[in-house]
Amino acid sequence: MIGSTATLEIIKEVDFGLYLDGGEWGEILLPKRYVPEGCTIGDWLEVFIYLDSEDIIIATTEVPFAEVGQCAYMEVVDVNDYGAFLNWGLSKDLFVPFKEQRVPMERGRSYVVAVFEDNSGRICGSSKLDFFLSELCEGHFKKEQAVDLLIATRSPLGYKAIIDGTHLGLIHGSDALVPLRPGQRMKGYIKTIRPDDALDLMLQPK
Repeated sequence: MIGSTATLEIIKEVDFGLYLDGGEWGEILLPKRYVPEGCTIGDWLEVFIYLDSEDIIIATTEVPFAEVGQCAYMEVVDVNDYGAFLNWGLSKDLFVPFKEQRVPMERGRSYVVAVFEDNSGRICGSSKLDFFLSELCEGHFKKEQAVDLLIATRSPLGYKAIIDGTHLGLIHGSDALVPLRPGQRMKGYIKTIRPDDALDLMLQPK
């Protein structure tokens, strides 16, 4: 549940917010500043579940750019001795440790990152997308299949792109009819499945 959206029932009202029924997680606080008007005990709310700055499970009605297991293009709002902090649509920024940065992140720049839960249960980000997304077809796609693409990074051969949120493929420079930039979303197609099972992409159907 942590790092994802859930629809939970309001079971208690207090001065500082509402408590929601988190099932095995117990009662989960929705702070007062996130409570929609007109809510009452017994109502159901769609909320995002995450850990606050004290690692306590908490709910919010804010909508993150990506949940655990998803990728999104996010801007770096701060960098310190431990890593970078990205704006992911919540009041609490997303932490990206140095070890999870494909290249050193710079404040004011944006990167495509994968959101994941680390070994301690914290929600973090990583720009090392190949750790989280498969670069092999493994029977999931077929030639000329239409797919949704998120441009991730430049590469010596062209552009790496995320396919349907689950895989990584390559758009060769010769197949990019216009300059592309990380963060762009577009329709694309499977151009070829290479002998090594890697995926080449194209932006126009043959």
